[in-house]
Amino acid sequence: MRQRACAMLLLVAVLLAAAGCADNAMVLKGRLTQSEQQQLAISRQHQQLQGRANALDKDNQELGSMLAQSRQQTKVLEDQMAALRDQLRGVTTQLTEARSEKNSNDQKVRALTASLRRRGSVPISPNNSLLQTLPAIDLPGVHVRRDGDVIRVEMPGSELFESASARLRPGAATLIANAAAEIMAAYPKQIIGIEGHTDSDPISGSRWRNNHELSVARSIAVYDVLLGHTQFKSGQLFVVGHGSNHPVASNATTEGKRRNRRVELVVYPETTK
Repeated sequence: MRQRACAMLLLVAVLLAAAGCADNAMVLKGRLTQSEQQQLAISRQHQQLQGRANALDKDNQELGSMLAQSRQQTKVLEDQMAALRDQLRGVTTQLTEARSEKNSNDQKVRALTASLRRRGSVPISPNNSLLQTLPAIDLPGVHVRRDGDVIRVEMPGSELFESASARLRPGAATLIANAAAEIMAAYPKQIIGIEGHTDSDPISGSRWRNNHELSVARSIAVYDVLLGHTQFKSGQLFVVGHGSNHPVASNATTEGKRRNRRVELVVYPETTK
């Protein structure tokens, strides 16, 4: 009996131990499942945070690029502003010089007129009706305008001369002669100035040392055409080279530079008799 009782107790103990292990296995399995779920949640959260970090990094790069572009544009605008200020100072200086030159020329004309009258030479007298009408010149690129007490007939350098040269282009002599014929019809006895102008770009790769030399050479080329192909006499004409001193447009643009490269036939109020 005692042995049977011991066996029964042993069996009960084994059954209890097995039940305890089963309970522990279920607990461990539950904890493992919970841990896996937490790990999965953490992994998803990490992925979300990584996605946000990537998006923020991309936004930061785009902002950096926009900032760099903005700084570059600001630098360009500052450079343009500085160039415009320099140009304005140059134009102001040129305007002052032009006024001074005009006053000086007026004094020279008055002195020359007085001298010629005293010596009994070819008299020069002002024509007060000069500005009442403008010559009817309808030629491509040719502009006619009043300028104080003179009339300026502006002929484009691009139509007259080869680049950086005083050599006439084909058809230039015809253009000059046609413009001169209209002036001669309206003002047959006026004093005519042949005034050369250039843009502000420095001379390079040319026989001319500077823009003044080039403008004088171009004026002389037009002078030769007027003497050889028109009714103007040498006593009516004089030659001037202004270089880039008297622009009619801004040299900051290609179109402005093109306009400034010109030769003007300037009709003065004085006449020869």
